[in-house]
Formats: sequence, C-alpha cells, structure tokens
Amino acid sequence: MNVPEKLINFRVYENGNDLVGVADVELPSLETMTETVKGAGVAGEVDSPVMGHFGSMELTLNWRTLEKTNIKLAVFGGVALDLRGSQQVYDSNSATLKTIGTKVVIRGIPKNTELGKLEVGTTTDTSNVIEVTYLKVDIDGETVLEVDKYNFICVINGMDYLASVRENLGLA
Repeated sequence: MNVPEKLINFRVYENGNDLVGVADVELPSLETMTETVKGAGVAGEVDSPVMGHFGSMELTLNWRTLEKTNIKLAVFGGVALDLRGSQQVYDSNSATLKTIGTKVVIRGIPKNTELGKLEVGTTTDTSNVIEVTYLKVDIDGETVLEVDKYNFICVINGMDYLASVRENLGLA
C-alpha cells in the first residue's frame, strides 16, 4: 500500500519556459455552483449543486522577488501554465520510499498582479492571480480531474458529468 507523504519539489512552466522565481503556488478551489431548492415537496431547503459547474477558480503564484515573468503574466490575454511535481510515497509492502509524478495544467486569464513591497534584505512577496478556465490534474500518470468551463467538460475520476449536457446542447 502506498502512503502519500509529501511533495518533494515542483517546477512551474509557462509555455514551456521554467519559472524559477516562484516560491509557492495556491491551487484553485473547486466550489460547486448551487441553487436553493425549496417549496412543495421539500421539507425545508436544499442547496442543490449545478452538475459540473464551479464558481470562480483562482490560481495564485507567489514569487520571492519582482521578476520580468511576473510582469509578463499581467497581460490582457490567456496564459498557459504546467505545474509538475514529484511526491514522496511510502510503500508499506516493501518498506521503501518511492516517488510519483503530479502534473497540474492550467489555462486562464490574468486577474491580479501584486508587485509586492520593497524592503532591504527581504523578499518582495510579489504575486499573480489567474482566473482558471481550464484545469487538469494528473497523478501518477492518470488523469483524475479535468474541468474546461468553455467547452462544457467536467471529468472527475473518469466520470464525464457534462457529456449528456453537451449532447443536449448539440455540442457533441
């Protein structure tokens, strides 16, 4: 049995270029859009999720210093980011440590650029916030999540929750 332990390290790539100045990344939250169902036949209220639809998803890149790439990510247009990580797992059957790959693919639109602060001998704490329109997560070579807001795709653990919606809308 594999016991996940920690992220050993990660790299961020923008259109194939390594973004070496990134200190950490805050991945998007998946908050389902909901609508309150109430009335006859319902004992109270239920916040019912809209299948395959999520609220605003943001990715934040936190930088150690003010970088040219940080400014480049403030463009009025789309950005494409690949985040690649190596996670450490403990194999309890063989009593060994091993690694598995993790990949997060992001497509989105720059939303906010914080230039940070200037103080002698410290980091600038610069950041970029990207509004995520496409998100794909691969763990150990397997796609476990894919959300594409503009193309009506929501696949979680192999289940395509919007396939019938695409068909109903004439998109399939």
